[in-house]
Amino acid sequence: MFVKDDIYTSASWLPVTKKEANARGWNELDVILITGDAYVDHPAFGSAVIGRVLESMGLKVAIVPQPNWKDDLRDFKKFGKPRLFFGVTSGSMDSMVNHYTANKRLRSNDAYTPGGKAGFRPDYATITYSKILKNIFPDVPVIIGGVEASLRRLTHYDYWSDILRPGILIDSMADLLIYGMGEKPLIELVKLLIKGVDFNTIKSIPQTVFVSNENSLIDSKSWKNKEIYSHEDCLIDKVKYAKNFKIIEEESTKYISSSRIIQKTGLSYLVINPPYEPISEKELDTIYNLPYTRLPHPKYAKKKSIPAYEMIKHSITIHRGCFGACSFCTISAHQGKFISSRSEKSIFREVDQIANMPDFKGYISDIGGPSANMYQMRGRDTEQCKKCKKASCLHPDVCLNLNTNPKMLTKLYKEIARKEKVKKVFVGSGIRYDLFMHKLSDSDYYQYVEELIANHVSGRLKVAPEHTSNDVLKIMRKPDFKVFKEFNKIFNKINNKHNINQQLIPYFISSHPGCSNGNMAELATETKMLNFKLEQVQGFTPTPMTLATVMYYSEINPYTLEKVFVPKSKKDKLSQQKFFFWYKKEFRK
Repeated sequence: MFVKDDIYTSASWLPVTKKEANARGWNELDVILITGDAYVDHPAFGSAVIGRVLESMGLKVAIVPQPNWKDDLRDFKKFGKPRLFFGVTSGSMDSMVNHYTANKRLRSNDAYTPGGKAGFRPDYATITYSKILKNIFPDVPVIIGGVEASLRRLTHYDYWSDILRPGILIDSMADLLIYGMGEKPLIELVKLLIKGVDFNTIKSIPQTVFVSNENSLIDSKSWKNKEIYSHEDCLIDKVKYAKNFKIIEEESTKYISSSRIIQKTGLSYLVINPPYEPISEKELDTIYNLPYTRLPHPKYAKKKSIPAYEMIKHSITIHRGCFGACSFCTISAHQGKFISSRSEKSIFREVDQIANMPDFKGYISDIGGPSANMYQMRGRDTEQCKKCKKASCLHPDVCLNLNTNPKMLTKLYKEIARKEKVKKVFVGSGIRYDLFMHKLSDSDYYQYVEELIANHVSGRLKVAPEHTSNDVLKIMRKPDFKVFKEFNKIFNKINNKHNINQQLIPYFISSHPGCSNGNMAELATETKMLNFKLEQVQGFTPTPMTLATVMYYSEINPYTLEKVFVPKSKKDKLSQQKFFFWYKKEFRK
């Protein structure tokens, strides 16, 4: 259930009702945020972060969480027109991934809603919300952002409708798209609007996407233009769609000097400005030091708990980004390839906040990030990083320029564990074992592994080998399976040394592009020999803007232009899934 400290009143949250806005003396709002999630004022929830960032700039901000899109649309109208713009997000997940399984079955739950109830956001939520706003308030700018908008910014394959869709700005009727982690472009936009600059003339902010109907608006003194195949070309030719992806990924993962990407769609041009450089430690600290209550809004006080909140309420994000660039994963595409880390001071401040929460029992549930053990990791020579256009720093081998020394992370674990009121610090998010297995002879690396396994595993440690076949792993951009087997030995060795009984929980994927029934039979054999009865398994789900999804749709590897086998039929997918469960009598055959 919802827990609230007496020091908080509803004024501690951003207003969600007209009454709450009036209580602050606000007759007009500057920005209204629409989100598909329940409103949890916690730095793990994107709308809360954006709301607090805008508030810190002196703006009057309100949030409309999970508006009803089926009735008279009163939720969209209740605050009237904002002075500057509406901000729209589907929430923390793509709404279609949130709604449907890999087999396109409707899910019965939604972790971002009280009680985990489904049905409180529409399919293609960003498009639905944005269209409603543009119909009601045609003269008010609408900015879309978050995971759904970010990863659908260009022509993309939509698994659920089984078609190529144009960049989401086209379908949504929105005025601007902010992709990736949106604080920096949003701050720059607001500064210009406060100065009185006309919204419609703002075309040069990094990490934004706009639609132009004139070639003249595409010219830029700041960036080179790189035009990719049009949406219509992609509809006709899958090879051109695949070739586009290589350009998009390379430009999106550069440190600096990215080109502006132009894609013609119909009679218009989608213009994708290059991303910002990675956010600095100071900037990241500022964002995490904003006055979050870390609690759901009081409107949910009499409702059942919000599962996603319960999972992360006593956890801490210590960095952003991921340099792994797994073929099936969207993290690099959204958060960026380069790691941005918080300072120890900022992290310790958050530990103290959690320790003083009324329901805290002494256990930090997770210290991590997209991959838990990338904290403070970066290239030894930044100039080399600036010249690199590879998507992954770990595949096919760990980059020689990448400093993977985990000494600072080991120190961080120990210092947090010594904090008053803290009994135990766990690493709940997945780790990349290939970040240390290549250097276990170095004492810093071995000390990290031993510290992690002996003191920071809550009975089970999540890792993601994803497959056992090295042919499939190459396509996935994952390390050779022998690395996992070596880690499994080390895990058991340290468990035995410290007389603890913990489980290694490996994640595996079936039906990934390049994966055959023979590869799955190999997986069954390997996992049986290792005595793993698999629990954490899933069928591959194509999600926009991943290499694996491009291969799924085109059956072509964009980097080699070679054909790739793709299991697509329901029969093939179910057949592959059965191999996970070799230990069940009905599948043993």
